[in-house]
Amino acid sequence: MAFPTTNAVQELPAVNEILASVGQAPVTTLDQTNPDVAIAYDTLLNVSREVQAEGWTFNTEKYVKFTPDNNKEIVIPNNILQIDLHDEVDNEYEAVRRSGKLYEKFNHTYEWDTTKWSDGVRCDVVYLYDWVDLPRPVQDYIVARAAAIVSSRIVGDPQQYSILSQKEQYNRAMAMEYECNQGDYTFFGHQRGKKVYDSYKPYQALYR
Repeated sequence: MAFPTTNAVQELPAVNEILASVGQAPVTTLDQTNPDVAIAYDTLLNVSREVQAEGWTFNTEKYVKFTPDNNKEIVIPNNILQIDLHDEVDNEYEAVRRSGKLYEKFNHTYEWDTTKWSDGVRCDVVYLYDWVDLPRPVQDYIVARAAAIVSSRIVGDPQQYSILSQKEQYNRAMAMEYECNQGDYTFFGHQRGKKVYDSYKPYQALYR
């Protein structure tokens, strides 16, 4: 990953928390010439991307409009971790990310007919957000997970790793609690107002 980033000042407290967890002194700048700082910072960035890629309420948006360019292609921005066609168009088309663009698998093409898609292609998206835009419970979970990984890389103490892993599990539970409260999930696991329970239908089993 690029080092440092424009968010280095915002991420500095998180890096210092990781360093403190493994018994290292805090720093005032994210200097890549310091190997421990470089490992801590790079691990923080990687873990942040991994955690956000799971898709949470705060970084998932439905029915996002994408307009084809002059070449009838849709270039996917770098801050998108996951993209999929919205359910309303998913039955007729199948889209995946390929070569940084939205590729339609059924017709084997990067082109999206601007006549048919005059109102844009609607997709469900998982975004990659900057550190400052992450909810605090998610930040805490990312830091705890990164600290456990850094411990295994630069310390190698099994007892310390075990303690940090327990903290990671606790912070993930807090992040999931936040997610459940924000998502307003129903008993069946769907978000309220997003999707109703789909009961068992024999003909669907026969269709499979």
